[in-house]
Amino acid sequence: MNCKNFFWSVAFLLLGTHLYAQPTFIKDSLETYIRQGMKDYDIPGLSIAIIKDGKTVMLRGFGVKDIKSNEPVDENTLFFIASNTKLFTGTALAQLETNKKLSLNDKITKYFPWYKLFDSSSTNLVTIRDLLSHRIGTKTFQNDFTFWDTKYKRKEIMEKMATMKPIGLFRQNYGYCNSCFLTAGEIIPQVTGKPWEVYVYDSIIAPLGMTQTQVLGTNAARMQNIAKPYTILYNAELTELPYDNVDNIAPAASIVSNATDMSKWIQMQLDSGFYNGKRILNWSVLQKTRDINIATSSRKSSIYPVHFKGYGLGVFMSDYNGRQIFYHTGGACGFVTNTCFVPEEKLGIVILTNQDGQNFFESLRYQILDAYLENPKFTNWERFGLGDYQKEKKEARLQLDSLAKRKEAGKKPNLSIDQYVGTYKNDIYGVIEMSKSSDNQLFVDFKSHQNLSATLTYLDNDEWELRYSHISFGLFKSEFDIKNKSIEGISIKCADFIEYDPYYFTKSK
Repeated sequence: MNCKNFFWSVAFLLLGTHLYAQPTFIKDSLETYIRQGMKDYDIPGLSIAIIKDGKTVMLRGFGVKDIKSNEPVDENTLFFIASNTKLFTGTALAQLETNKKLSLNDKITKYFPWYKLFDSSSTNLVTIRDLLSHRIGTKTFQNDFTFWDTKYKRKEIMEKMATMKPIGLFRQNYGYCNSCFLTAGEIIPQVTGKPWEVYVYDSIIAPLGMTQTQVLGTNAARMQNIAKPYTILYNAELTELPYDNVDNIAPAASIVSNATDMSKWIQMQLDSGFYNGKRILNWSVLQKTRDINIATSSRKSSIYPVHFKGYGLGVFMSDYNGRQIFYHTGGACGFVTNTCFVPEEKLGIVILTNQDGQNFFESLRYQILDAYLENPKFTNWERFGLGDYQKEKKEARLQLDSLAKRKEAGKKPNLSIDQYVGTYKNDIYGVIEMSKSSDNQLFVDFKSHQNLSATLTYLDNDEWELRYSHISFGLFKSEFDIKNKSIEGISIKCADFIEYDPYYFTKSK
């Protein structure tokens, strides 16, 4: 072998070692770290994909999808990816702009002349880009109790957006908005003749070979190899939940997928629109989704190696230890997930879990990023958040014990139980019906939801325990508004996971 050939052989060997050698943590400690985290955070099942330099480093499942049957999670187990759906919607609309079917700066009233926001100025100005960037000035999750898992159709939700009074300024203040993504997604059938779910499947899901992915969550319980949803919230013990049905806001949250299929989506992101050598999307489409349309933070984090954060078209982006990263999380009742890709490092991460009351799914992402991006302040993120998690579980148990003791005292409300019975109305949500249960409690039927109720049990001092039938919606103390021994209404809270603000329901006379 001559010197020249020897030089290139050594160079190729060193290059290969550089490309495919994995950090010590990934090779030696990752599996143990995942199993410990799942134990500490009460996670039944987790599925993960890691892609580096075009190769799949890890693609596997841990734990179980069902704690009763102990059926194992694998790389093909389905999870609700929830808001990780949003980048599919943003990508589809960016693709339609590239294909000259629309402009992201088109006004929404061009497609829906009847569409209104709270004020006329915003109504006249709001564009597709505004909706895909969460920049109409409303609060994060505003009105989601009215929209999440309810009977309202897509058009009805769009119409109800006129009731969403903003707390911030249009195009200046960020507020995470699921109904915005629904509205943007509903423009797709206006320009293609295909429903959102059909267009996304035909233009993205099918070309990528994501053969196990379901674009809608309907009939989730009958899907093959799907994880069951669980929570630890409010009950302080692992509790199985019903599957959400959020197809009414599908462009924001409806996709059900697995690590195998989502790894294809991430590999395509890392390879500038190619997958397995085939062009799936033009590079310009991906670029449009990654342009910052609103800054969500411009201050240095006191915890993470991050200085700025922004939002594009269905994806967050920030710096992280000197690299630009793109990511999103997804939360449905019983599921929390995240996706992340770092094009400069050809690194992608998918993490899917079936317990919604923990943040380990994010700690794991940071741990993997630190390993690959060589963060000098390498932190055990699993331990970092564990104290807060254990504290929340302890506080939940104490609240349950306190409520149980107050109920056991057997005190009676000041008014007869029959006086509380009746119809209550909120102008945004609609109607709830209050009736007397067989054990002299109050039964609350949330008429706008598909299958949601609650019980109100008297405690003392005019306070009642509000316990939802779907425990992810919460367990709270509530009070009736009483004037001159007449019931005016009641304020009802749901979990912050769904919406932050309470709703006031007025009693019909």
